[in-house]
Amino acid sequence: MTKRQQVSRRRFLTVSAAAAGAVALPSVFSHCVWAGPDLQPVPDNELQKIADAVPAEATAKPKKTRRLLVFYRCEGFVHGSINRGNAALEMIGKKTGAWEVTASQDMSVFDPASLKEFDAVLFNNSTALKFENETYRKSLMDFVKGGKGVCGIHAATDNFYNWPEAAAMMGGLFDGHPWGGGGTWAVQIEEPTHVLNQAFDSKGFWVNDEIYKLKAPYSRDNLRILLGLDMTKKENVPGRADGDNAIAWIRNFGDGRVFYSSLGHNNHIFWTPALLRHFLDGIQFAMGDLAADATPSAALASRPTVIPAPDKA
Repeated sequence: MTKRQQVSRRRFLTVSAAAAGAVALPSVFSHCVWAGPDLQPVPDNELQKIADAVPAEATAKPKKTRRLLVFYRCEGFVHGSINRGNAALEMIGKKTGAWEVTASQDMSVFDPASLKEFDAVLFNNSTALKFENETYRKSLMDFVKGGKGVCGIHAATDNFYNWPEAAAMMGGLFDGHPWGGGGTWAVQIEEPTHVLNQAFDSKGFWVNDEIYKLKAPYSRDNLRILLGLDMTKKENVPGRADGDNAIAWIRNFGDGRVFYSSLGHNNHIFWTPALLRHFLDGIQFAMGDLAADATPSAALASRPTVIPAPDKA
């Protein structure tokens, strides 16, 4: 076990149990107070911010009632934003009708009989997952390759170091975060006309969040890149040696679909309207309700015109 893993494991083992009871809320989203052995209830003022930022409607009408499994188990570092993400995902589903959420950190949800009830699995800041149970591994692979979806928020690429097939499915592995959560970083729109980038209105932007640097199996040969770091801005340098620092992508995997976004370390990401639309659209793609071209970026006849972030004020 590396020093980083040891520190992360100690932090995981010492997280306090959540306080009992629900926070009273002034909205219909009162059931969205998530609490578990590694989560605290979301403060009611933050829940209201999330509720105010949720899109008014789904981008695509669901083909049927959809069920989303939000899996947030951490066997390494525990992100404080997990509970905000869980709440936001349930609020989005309830308000737009795009899906119903079941949130869990119990590995038994990957039993085939349980997993088959869902349309997509979303790994919300899960860390260091090993999936040592071969039945659960096969179940997840059969689920996606059979035509369903997998999504990842932020630390979803900090898993599967001992499971190459799952790392390839997600699209890359964590290789540090030179762009820390205390900084503000320039984001470029890699494909302005892509249906999954409509949340950003063809405008690059700056974001205060922690961005992951990625290593193999990351490759544009397999992924359709949606967002990336704008490496023309001095604040973003350095990164990967090849300058290719993706933030969000989609891909086909067997008959199923994958959506990943590196955003989601900081709490406020989950009450930023454009980013909640970003998550909504990506998840609807993974579920099969929002059609989108997932041809790998490297296979495109010509690279789309990238829209950079504006100059920093």
